Amino acid sequence: MARPAAGRFQFAIDRGGTFTDVFARCPGGRARVLKLLSEDPRSYRDAPTEGIRRVLQQECGLPFPRDQPLDTSCIEWIRMGTTVATNALLERKGERLALLVTKGFRDLLYIGTQARPRIFDLAVSMPEMLYEEIVEVDERLILQQEGCQLFGGSQAVTGLTGDSLVVQRPVDLEALRGPLKELLAKGIRSLAVALLHSYAWPNHEQQVGALARELGFQQVSLSSEVMPMVRAVPRGYTACADAYLTPCISRYLEGFRAGFASRLQGVPVLFMRSDGGLTPMDAFSGSRAILSGPAGGVVGYAVATYRREDGQPVIGFDMGGTSTDVSRYAGEYEHVFEATTAGISIQAPQLDINTVAAGGGSQLFFRSGLFVVGPESAGAHPGPTCYRKGGPLTVTDANLCLGRLLPEYFPCIFGPHEDQPLSRDATLHAFQELAANINAFLGPCSALSVEEVAMGFIRVANEAMCRPIRALTQARGHDTSHHVLACFGGAGGQHACAIARTLGMSKVFIHKYSGILSAYGLALADVVHEAQEPCALPYAPEAYAQLDERIAALAEECVRALEAQGFTRSQISTEAFLHLRYERTDCALMCSAKGYPATPTSCRSGNFGASFAARYWQEFGFTIPSRAILVDDVRVRGTATTGPGPEEPVPASEAAARVEKVARCYFEGGYQDTNIYLLAQLSWGHRIPGPSILIDQNSTILVEPGCTAVVTRLGDICITVGSGVVRPVGPEADPIQLSIFSHRFMSIAEQMGRILQRTAISTNIKERLDFSCALFGPDGGLVSNAPHIPVHLGAMQETVQFQIRSLGSDLHEGDVILSNHPCAGGSHLPDLTVITPVFWPGEPRPVFFVASRGHHADIGGITPGSMPPHSHSLQEEGAVFISFKLVKDGVFQEEEVTKALMAPGLIPGSSGTRSLQDNLSDLRAQVAANQKGIHLVNELIGHYGLEVVQAYMAHIQANAEVAVQEMLRDFSRRQGEAGQPLLVEAEDFMDDGSPIRLEVAVDPKEGKAVFDFTGSGHEVHGNCNAPRAVTLSALIYCLRCMVGQDIPLNQGCLAPVRAVVPKGSILDPSLDAAVVGGNVLTSQRVVDVILRAFGACAASQGCMNNVTFGNERVSYYETVAGGSGAGPGWHGRSGVHTHMTNTRITDPEILEKRYPVILKRFELARGTGGAGQFRGGDGIRRELQFREEVVLSVLSERRAFRPYGLKGGEPGSPGLNLLIRQDGRILNLGGKTSVTVHAGDIFSLQTPGGGGFGPPTEAVQAEERQGAPPRARHFAERGSLCDYRLAQETA
Repeated sequence: MARPAAGRFQFAIDRGGTFTDVFARCPGGRARVLKLLSEDPRSYRDAPTEGIRRVLQQECGLPFPRDQPLDTSCIEWIRMGTTVATNALLERKGERLALLVTKGFRDLLYIGTQARPRIFDLAVSMPEMLYEEIVEVDERLILQQEGCQLFGGSQAVTGLTGDSLVVQRPVDLEALRGPLKELLAKGIRSLAVALLHSYAWPNHEQQVGALARELGFQQVSLSSEVMPMVRAVPRGYTACADAYLTPCISRYLEGFRAGFASRLQGVPVLFMRSDGGLTPMDAFSGSRAILSGPAGGVVGYAVATYRREDGQPVIGFDMGGTSTDVSRYAGEYEHVFEATTAGISIQAPQLDINTVAAGGGSQLFFRSGLFVVGPESAGAHPGPTCYRKGGPLTVTDANLCLGRLLPEYFPCIFGPHEDQPLSRDATLHAFQELAANINAFLGPCSALSVEEVAMGFIRVANEAMCRPIRALTQARGHDTSHHVLACFGGAGGQHACAIARTLGMSKVFIHKYSGILSAYGLALADVVHEAQEPCALPYAPEAYAQLDERIAALAEECVRALEAQGFTRSQISTEAFLHLRYERTDCALMCSAKGYPATPTSCRSGNFGASFAARYWQEFGFTIPSRAILVDDVRVRGTATTGPGPEEPVPASEAAARVEKVARCYFEGGYQDTNIYLLAQLSWGHRIPGPSILIDQNSTILVEPGCTAVVTRLGDICITVGSGVVRPVGPEADPIQLSIFSHRFMSIAEQMGRILQRTAISTNIKERLDFSCALFGPDGGLVSNAPHIPVHLGAMQETVQFQIRSLGSDLHEGDVILSNHPCAGGSHLPDLTVITPVFWPGEPRPVFFVASRGHHADIGGITPGSMPPHSHSLQEEGAVFISFKLVKDGVFQEEEVTKALMAPGLIPGSSGTRSLQDNLSDLRAQVAANQKGIHLVNELIGHYGLEVVQAYMAHIQANAEVAVQEMLRDFSRRQGEAGQPLLVEAEDFMDDGSPIRLEVAVDPKEGKAVFDFTGSGHEVHGNCNAPRAVTLSALIYCLRCMVGQDIPLNQGCLAPVRAVVPKGSILDPSLDAAVVGGNVLTSQRVVDVILRAFGACAASQGCMNNVTFGNERVSYYETVAGGSGAGPGWHGRSGVHTHMTNTRITDPEILEKRYPVILKRFELARGTGGAGQFRGGDGIRRELQFREEVVLSVLSERRAFRPYGLKGGEPGSPGLNLLIRQDGRILNLGGKTSVTVHAGDIFSLQTPGGGGFGPPTEAVQAEERQGAPPRARHFAERGSLCDYRLAQETA
């Protein structure tokens, strides 16, 4: 940011949802800062224009009337960030929009990945679609494949990627003209066009776009132009976001221009994009604007805090009212290329800003003995209790209660008439009521004061904010303690010292403009132009020349675009990226050759191969040298910079800092006198020891005891963080420590998972994230488990406890156990569980256990994938391990485990594992994940002591027990006479007629229940037998769903429950019984029966619809969604996975690119949901046409017995599996089959619908049957951590 030209002003403005921040550089270099309300229609029309007007009027001493356009002669440039697009997306207030999509795929974006966002919500709530109308376009492109036996003589074209495509059906423009005119007649002027494979050959989309513009559509967003990347679903979402938001931005920009003379002609106006770069106003579009506001803050702290000379990385910590943004900078901006905001996946370069549900407005709860902070937020209205509008207690109230916020330094803008100060009295009264409730639960011996309660919530909130920072650092191989914490935003300064101390950081940096850092960052940002195109070349010598040619062309495009904005070539730099991945993997990394100069064996543009290998090693801990590397995309980022101008130093201190007043603040150990300072009165060199509070007009900074703040030469605050007062923790249960230990135990399981994902090699674990990691107490009882894959919930505990009983004294230090047998708590054989006992000096028995369970793609058996639809014994399903010592005395037993994995090949018709090296690599990764868990728990024991850690393992389990007891008592109250025992029962059937029967006896006085499955069917000859561990997992899943709130999922959930499962039944079969179908099918029926007994909701599709096909060259497996059941107050969601599964489905373009099939149709099967007062969700219709001979296997249920309705609701339709032969014959395949199919054959799958709830005569209408209204969260969780969590929960 160079000094302004003579007599001219530079403006950087961040227009947020509540406030607009203005940073102005005046002639001569002086800075002005201004903050005003973003919406104040009584005073001004537009906040950024008003901010500019005020600065010009005050600095120039001339009147600039509000009712006249501003003179721009003294403005050098304007830079802006805005939340206009973000807010329109969150509030669904964008432009009316229609989607044009390939025929047969009208519901493609509605179905999306088919996964639900919150796995324990029976009412499946999904954000509404952005479009209101859909038009199917009669056209089809097919990627050509070697060996394909279809399309002889069809027209072929060469795509942008180099791929050859068949134009199966040219676009029928005349047929499209009528539907487009109908859209115009309805008042729709914005279109998103998303046709399959348009990223490779955009011709069809271009023809549609030209017709739409000719007819008068004002906004037409073609997916091939908005983001030409493979994968139809996120590209379609991105095109919709662009068409939905760009008109909103255009209207805002038009209004902004109108406030200036000559409509800003001749004034460079740049807007911040999501990637941290500035772009001209006319090029600012909706899909690139989602992070426009927070991106400026990242640029601000990155430039102001990071020092290249020492290279110390920085964590950005932006704590606002409803949420907190966390990011990382280590010399380069960290980008993601697909992220989800408000339920919409957007494919575009975006800074990796992780928004988590913890802000000043996060609500405080006491639930079942646990202190809980958020995710619900009080928002701006009514706001916290202290705002005087009847709002709930929040983190802000806790800080006020402790004396850390001083009402006299806040403006009088609160209360119904917005003319009163913050109310400490209202806050204290509310905390007194809450403390009374807490103490009634705890009893007189453990009573807490009001201050202890408020302090407890602050500590829990801090721990909640530490978890994403740990995930952003430790889980990616970085040491958290080596970072600087750069704090900004209105609320962050009150928590920075405590968070830094908890994470082991020694330095907190708070910029002098921390209250408006996003605006300041805009002034420092570079102007960026990016060019990108898809690619399908290998990264190999034969393709280097083509890659260099494409890079050069894209670089020239970037340079010309920046030159057109007035920059010279000397100010412009370009950086090339290749989006690279190993063959047969989905994990692509965007790699720059920066730091990797060209060699004789690389591209001229740089050694991208070496960059990819180094980046892959850093991310995952290994490389795969034997695998080919493929290029998915070529990208060039052009950057133009004017260079930051010198900052003016503040005057050096000549006297001690002036204490404004002394207040009493509460810290660990009680109240302390705390000096209050005004930031404006501090000078360079002032040292402020804690406890103290630094205040300016935009923020409050708490310097805690043991910390020291120093004012730097430029007026920033640098805090050295001391150790502080260590609060002693004993083994007795403390509700505050209980919440903190709950976070820490979950964090340990999460970090184990990140290590497993990083070091595993198979697609199932590394990319599909089909694994769980867990921590267990000394008795083998589950303490914490992540992620929450439903079918793993109770099963891993059974496995650990089996090993304790089975091996007993034969468990030694240095041993690691491998197990997968159903009798030992296994779910099905491909789920291999690795268990490590942990010893402590002086303790003869293990003091705790860690375990990881991962789904291995193949462990032998009669079919590839080890999930045969027609197995009759366990041996046919693959290798079996009961208590196998994978590691003895610290030595990995490779020879022995290899022999065991190949053993199924000794059985006629069966094979040993077909993926031995992947198995061995993933088992080593599971051992490594366990070691990470051991290290983290040992750290915890080192800090608190073994007795305390083990005690809190038990306390956490007891807390879950209380939550389930309360749910059982509440159910009993609603169903029966108060205090009287209650008996409920339910029954349902598998398609072969086997009953699943349940009787539940609830004792409301004790809060206990007996779940008795006596009367369930015998073990079956097929593979639908469910191991006892799977039955218990289904039970825990249902209990958690019915509790209805976040609770620790551990052994305690089953403590109030006794499960009676008859041996030899379909729910606890014999040792040799086949079980693969029980894991994926019978588990769903168990859930249906439990929920039916409790009257919780109608049946969902009750099936996973397992489809496998393959030959000697290729194999593929998928599960397909259906309808969810309706319930009291909600319609069932259509086309979604339910209950015990939540797997994502392969994107249509990836499916057709890699496998010998054509997806003919993928849409909702309308009318298949059961009728009722609340209607069940519809199933899905999916058709696969095969391009060569393969073996098709189907494993499914609900083809005979329909998903039940409840309370008078009608059942959903059953599923149907049809094979349409090329000669026209149609065969009903039944629910379970394996059949050879030939080129041209079509498999037509219709999945079951969900049952209805309540009598159809009282039907409630709903425009979209997609579950209950979303729960009020008041924030948009986003970023790579959120996407990773969602991916884990869709395994």
